[in-house]
Amino acid sequence: MRCCFSAHLPALAALSAFPGPCEVLRSGARLAPALLRTASAAMQRARSAHPDDLTAVNLELVTLTEDTAVITWYTGIPGTDDGLGHPLPAITEGEVVYGTHPSRLNRVASEDRPTAHHQVELTDLEPGQTYYYQARSRGVAATPTPLHLVRGNAVGTSTFGFGPGGGPYSFTTPQPPPGRLLLSVALCNDLHLGETTAGLVGGLPLPRGISQQPGRAPYPELMSRALVEEARRRGADLLLAGGDISAGGGAHDLREARRILDGFGTHGRDYFVVRGNHDRSRDTGAFRTAFAGGVGGVGGVGGDGLEYFAHDLGGLRIIGLDTYVKTGNGADAGGLGAEQLAWFRARLREAPDQPTLVFGHHPLTVRDSVFPVTRGHCLERRQARAIVDAYAAAPGVFLHHAGHTHRNKRTVLTRAPHVTQQEVAAAKEYPGGFTLLRIHSGGYALNHYKSGDLAARQWSERSRRVAAGLWPHHALGRSVTDRNSVTSHDLSGVTVSRGVNRT
Repeated sequence: MRCCFSAHLPALAALSAFPGPCEVLRSGARLAPALLRTASAAMQRARSAHPDDLTAVNLELVTLTEDTAVITWYTGIPGTDDGLGHPLPAITEGEVVYGTHPSRLNRVASEDRPTAHHQVELTDLEPGQTYYYQARSRGVAATPTPLHLVRGNAVGTSTFGFGPGGGPYSFTTPQPPPGRLLLSVALCNDLHLGETTAGLVGGLPLPRGISQQPGRAPYPELMSRALVEEARRRGADLLLAGGDISAGGGAHDLREARRILDGFGTHGRDYFVVRGNHDRSRDTGAFRTAFAGGVGGVGGVGGDGLEYFAHDLGGLRIIGLDTYVKTGNGADAGGLGAEQLAWFRARLREAPDQPTLVFGHHPLTVRDSVFPVTRGHCLERRQARAIVDAYAAAPGVFLHHAGHTHRNKRTVLTRAPHVTQQEVAAAKEYPGGFTLLRIHSGGYALNHYKSGDLAARQWSERSRRVAAGLWPHHALGRSVTDRNSVTSHDLSGVTVSRGVNRT
């Protein structure tokens, strides 16, 4: 199936969805250093063929909270190739040494078993403290995913340690959100149940897509189940799935998605879903049938609020939007339709100060993409402007969660600076996971987590080869704050207690 980053593109629609010359040039300028670095690394791998050699690469600081950090990397056998330009796995131990001074890395965190897909969590960190760390396997220091070559940083909150020696690198933990913790919400999107090849661009022959290895579980199912398990393990009280639940709107795929999400809890109470452009098919009732039962609250389409809805959870208003209520093939801009837009604006006017979280598939705006941006990447411009104007008059709105772009990106809306737009990377492929929203009485934190299941980590590493290996430059988040942030906001009107939806 085609990936929704480029959407479904029949031959004629493909022409209208292509980026303009300026976007192509801008993208090329951003990606040129990364291409050169990739070519250089490939040449170095080709020169190294000793059987005892080890390469430790793709180091990433994925998650950074006030007291924890999750660090991942990969170990491979130099001079080998899995057919995708990636070294074959080298199963070995992994550890992270760290401390508060670069010359005194006196603390160690290790894994519980050898693997090639390393994931180490540092715990009991101090808020507001700068730490220095080095990840290593068999004495070899791991080197980072080179996002810094496209104005990004995969391994820290400063450029300390960048160079040929493999660190140590540096990060500073944030302060926790003000006030007491009220509840945690897992934000996810782009599960794409039914997809068989990741990274196909509009059905065109190039670039090459990535498929699952023979004999392994279909990757959308594997990643979705791992997401549900990880979200529960991380203490999520609620889960919001922001569209493209399926790859093509097929009834079977939507039913399978429902079965997987039911592993988190009860639809309409413990988790909520909205449609994306991929979930619309000729069988217009497939989505409604799969997620029958409604969500309660005030909604549209038949009065049960399935396609778009407002739900009150102990003072927290959750608004789900259907961002592709239109006739189209998915390549064009998203659209709510006049009826839904009027409904949405009326809901905000009713209670402008109520703490409100909005989620839908298409982002309102797409900024700073390393790949060319087309009109199909976000909501139709006039509707997006109308929504932002509504946010400007509703100080209770604090977060707009979107998917569709398959990347982690935090954007503060200039017209409504109290609202954060958080794009969350696709659940189905690299980096593979979800963003945990922790709501406190005086603010909130957003933290991205990769799914920790080993099979999910294997597919995540394999699928990082999407877009000829340039996918991390787009999907991970070019800075730690694109995937981990803390924001102050008065949320004292939320009275729900943690565990309200967990049984």
